[in-house]
This record gives sequence, C-alpha cells and structure tokens, in this order.
Amino acid sequence: MRKFAVIYAVLLVLLVSAVAAAKAFSDNILLPNGFRPEGIVSGSGTDFYVGSLADGSIYKGDLRTGEGAVWVPGAAGRVAVGLAYDQRSGYLFVAGGVTGTGTVYDTRTGAQVASYQFTTAGAFVNDVMVTRQAAYFTDSQRAQLYVLPLGPGGAVPAAGAFQTLPLVGEWQQIAGFNANGIEATPNGDALIVVNSTVGAIFRVDPATGAALAIELTDITGTVGTSLTMGDGLLLDGKTLYVVRNRINQIVVIRLSNDLAGGEVTGAITNAAFRVPTTITEHGNSLYAVNARFDTTPGPSVDYNIVRVSK
Repeated sequence: MRKFAVIYAVLLVLLVSAVAAAKAFSDNILLPNGFRPEGIVSGSGTDFYVGSLADGSIYKGDLRTGEGAVWVPGAAGRVAVGLAYDQRSGYLFVAGGVTGTGTVYDTRTGAQVASYQFTTAGAFVNDVMVTRQAAYFTDSQRAQLYVLPLGPGGAVPAAGAFQTLPLVGEWQQIAGFNANGIEATPNGDALIVVNSTVGAIFRVDPATGAALAIELTDITGTVGTSLTMGDGLLLDGKTLYVVRNRINQIVVIRLSNDLAGGEVTGAITNAAFRVPTTITEHGNSLYAVNARFDTTPGPSVDYNIVRVSK
C-alpha cells in the first residue's frame, strides 16, 4: 500500500510541475509601444523574433517569460515584414516590404549577413519561407517569387545571386494585395502561397512556379472557404493555419496528401485579437502578433502577441 502511495505522490508532483510549466508561458506578450509589428517567427529554444513596419527593427523575446528587447535597431527608410528562421545556420531572413529587399541576420551575433535588392518601386516583398534548398520571398504586387539558393549548412549567396520565379499556371493576379503568406512542405518539394485578395491558397512548384489552386471544402458548415485577407501561414504536418488579419481569425485547414484539396475544420478566434497578421508555434500553442491595422500608428499605440491553443 505504501508503495502505491509513493507512486501516487510522485505522479502528483509530476502533474503539478507540468501544469506549472504550462502556465509559465504567458497568454499576452507585450511589445514596445509604437513598434508596429507584422512578422513573427520562433528561433532557437523559446526565442522569438518580431519585425517592425515602422523602421525595420527586430525585437527578440522569450516565449516562456514574455521578456525581450529590440535586438536589431531600426533606421529611417527600413521596413521589416515577414520573417523566417533557418535552424541550420541560425540565420533570420527578413522581407523588406516597399523597400523591395530581403535581409539576413545571424541570430548568434546580431550581425547582418547579407542584403538583397530584389526589385525597386511598385513592389511589396511581404513574406519569406526557408527550405533546405532556398529561401523564397513573396511579392504582393507582382506575380513572382524571389529565390535565394542556399548552400551547405544554409549558406546564403552573394548579393546579386538571387533568382526571380514567375507564378504561372492557375495563379490569379488581380488589383490589390496578391501573394502574401508562404509555407513549404518539410522536404521543400512544394510551396503554399495565399492570395489575400483572391481569397485562395495555391500549391506552387518551387522549380517552375506553376501554381495549382487548392480546392477547399467547409466541413463545419459555418466557417466558409474564402481566405480573403489571408496573411501569415503555418504548416504543421497536414494542418495549415491561415491568419485572416482584419477578420480576426485563424482558419484551420486539413490538407490532402497531394495538396490538391483541403477541408476547413474550424477557425480559432480570441477576444484579444486586434488584427493579427502572422503566427508562429511552440508546442501546442500558436502565437499571433497583433498588427492593429485598424488603428492609426503612433508612438503611444500599444502592441502585443496573443497565445492560443492549436
């Protein structure tokens, strides 16, 4: 009997410890006032990074403690939109929005590794995804991706050694914001890109740019299949999470094995959402950054990150 009591006591301690550890992660992570966040990505361990639309600065924080600080200082004329992190190199890739650039930082030192001028006026380099083969940047104003071929260990190419990959096939380019969030299968054989204005997601061949519309069905009967205002994407196995910024929701889609179709299985909402744009993950949680596009930017405007369960 005493043996069972000891076992019970040990299990109880483990359970309490697990609950305490889970509670250690904050549901609300504050960012600096006036920061104007857009992109978020997880780094090593519980590190996370957020980019600023205001001046291109990068904020680094800890998902467990919620603490952090500006890690890369901003500068006039700079912009940081979508972010991606490469576990091999520890490099952080940053989409430069209206500047038409892509920038790479070394998260171990904070140093800028490289910068690429993909295009000039009239573009919006919105998001970026890293595979073992390359880093792919979307342009919301043009039907093309910008590709940085990566070498062994994730080494980046020289400043001018990038490629432009036209989006063809079933891709639809219309007036307004088009290609936005981007994801990739684990082996890098297929990309997934959301078109914010068309309201659809596409499977894209990274070698040819050929796009195939992913046909969606709504098995809930309530969420629908439109992905207008689709922003950040996150692929977890066969589950794709799509942030719809001004709709204040994260649509959950179960994709088919061939990525030809998908079932909308639900939508994650939260009273704390204030126009979330992009998400990252840690364990069973998603972290959505509130960009507050419905609020006039200013130095006193508060911004935050909201944790929700998958």
